[in-house]
Amino acid sequence: MLVILAGLKLCAQNTYVFFGSFNHDKETEGIYVYELDTLKGKLSEITSVKGVLNPSFLTLSPDGKYIFACTESKTKNAGSVSSFAFNPEKKTLTFINSQKTGGENPVYLAVHKNGKWLINGNYTEGSTSVYPISEKGLIQPRVQNFQFSEGSVNPDRQDRAHIHSTVFSPDFKYVFLPDLGADRIRAYAFETDKKEPLAEAEKPFTPTPLGSGPRHLTFHPNGKFAYCIEEMGGAVSAYQYKNGRLEPIQRINTHSDQYKDSFESSDVHISPDGRYLYASNRGNENNITIFSILNDGTLKTVSYQSTKGNHPRTFTIDSSGKFLIVAHPVSGTAVVFKRNAETGLLKKVGRKVRLNGVSTVQIRKY
Repeated sequence: MLVILAGLKLCAQNTYVFFGSFNHDKETEGIYVYELDTLKGKLSEITSVKGVLNPSFLTLSPDGKYIFACTESKTKNAGSVSSFAFNPEKKTLTFINSQKTGGENPVYLAVHKNGKWLINGNYTEGSTSVYPISEKGLIQPRVQNFQFSEGSVNPDRQDRAHIHSTVFSPDFKYVFLPDLGADRIRAYAFETDKKEPLAEAEKPFTPTPLGSGPRHLTFHPNGKFAYCIEEMGGAVSAYQYKNGRLEPIQRINTHSDQYKDSFESSDVHISPDGRYLYASNRGNENNITIFSILNDGTLKTVSYQSTKGNHPRTFTIDSSGKFLIVAHPVSGTAVVFKRNAETGLLKKVGRKVRLNGVSTVQIRKY
């Protein structure tokens, strides 16, 4: 019996939640690590990091050893990406290094599945940069930086390009760049064996409706469909996907009919089983729209649910599909929801956690 219990203890996994924020001051905490009680949905603080400014977006290395952050976001004439080592046994998060992004206001990061490449999007002047990553999580100086200039129809929001995310295709052979300023989803081939891996794809971009402002993109687990949330248009566009090409199949509102304008749709994710898509809305709504995903990839609205906070900028779903956690920078709160796998609906669990300017969230088991 003792041997069995010991084996069970060795197999036990802890679930950790990583939060980044707009802290606006290096002397205050910027990144927080919490442990998630997967029975009750309660968050317990493990550690935090100071000395870094506005770590507004986080992503994790494929092996979970390293945390990469957009830093110096919303900082004039600045922009950087930073790496940290996470030790789940010691429950520590340790700064490794930073590199300049070559652009202002970095807002999104993605890591290649081989853990050797990092790509970020800079919002303000519309650019993307590529960095090699060494074995110990050290970010090397960027090897590529692409600047874009095209704008679109809204002079206040679309005077020029604004790259809002950098998303690898399911096979990691392509990178897609939703460009809010140009109403385009840009496409690049990614070849890992080259010193400069990023090259314009055969179909260099997919146009989105004028004034829609494409923001974040996600792929269905089956790899056949992609979905882009449009910040200014308050909609999700669904696409068939194959070999670096997106073909539109549907566009559906993320808001109910009572909202007519001033949309601030923000983030989009799919449950691990591929049955439901979730889209967050800021502005006057402060909710998540839940869609069921039909066999042909199109969406059907299921429900609109409050996120219990102000300005749900980002959210994420854990790998089991059991929990969804939302970050609200305006109210400074993180809220945990339990997902009903059958209905897709959400139920708030645990207490709200207050984190100043919290803007991004990632979840991982160790």
